[in-house]
Amino acid sequence: MLFERQKTLLALIDVLGGRVGSTDLQKLLFLWAHDASGTEPAYDFVPYRFGACSFTSYADKRKLVEKGLLADEDMMWAITPTGTATIQKEVKVRARAAVFVSKAPEVRGDALVALTYRRHPFFAIRSEIAARLLADDAAALERIEAARPGKATAGVVTIGYEGRSVEGYLVTLMKASVSVLCDVRRNPISRRYGFAKSTLSKACENVGIQYAHLPGLGIASAKRQGLDSQADYDALFRAYERDDLPHQTADLTTIAQWVEHGERVALTCFERLPHQCHRHCVADALARAHGTPFIPVHL
Repeated sequence: MLFERQKTLLALIDVLGGRVGSTDLQKLLFLWAHDASGTEPAYDFVPYRFGACSFTSYADKRKLVEKGLLADEDMMWAITPTGTATIQKEVKVRARAAVFVSKAPEVRGDALVALTYRRHPFFAIRSEIAARLLADDAAALERIEAARPGKATAGVVTIGYEGRSVEGYLVTLMKASVSVLCDVRRNPISRRYGFAKSTLSKACENVGIQYAHLPGLGIASAKRQGLDSQADYDALFRAYERDDLPHQTADLTTIAQWVEHGERVALTCFERLPHQCHRHCVADALARAHGTPFIPVHL
């Protein structure tokens, strides 16, 4: 069984002739996601070395290669005969891809990349090639610079990844000028792509955010069972603040020192709602013990 986004990916490649260069595919997927009004984007994107990039699409490519639907090529996305036969049965998604391609820019290569930079300057803020591609367009370069998040006030914010793509999560961190992501999960594993420790730390590195894991600040999974009401969560957090946090002075000091050195630190765990996650307890403990400023933002 394929995810809808994987069907979209296969359909786009098929409609484009069955073989597309990596950069062109990323930029066309990006334009489809950002310029198609009223539709849910198949993929989210982050600003990366050559502009907008979807890490999830590359993970999907690996899965589709395993299934024999895409060819195993580094710089190209090529559909196999099996992939073509599979996606041509998906009439609706292939029709949507055909409509997009009929209206999409016909340029490819550097011209297509430059077009995405002009339309969506935020996604060019980490580009290594923007100055070259837009050498004759000072206004576009100025818009990119203006889209760059500025240095933020040092302090602590919190964020949960529940219901998010890793790209959307990273963009939220970047726009909030977070410089250090502090993972306060006891066990940093996840079935949701992008949020296991190894993948998340690499993704953070790719967008210029320091990743750190402080497992001592986590809560054992056994204690998180049977949380059916807010009262259950509140009781868990009272026990955590009483029994666990007093023994984590070294980790709390580490976070406080990051802030003292001018960093904006995001405490992260799974739950989207901060009052159902212990990260708010960590922020409160930092404020009490170190006077660490909590920026009243739950991302």
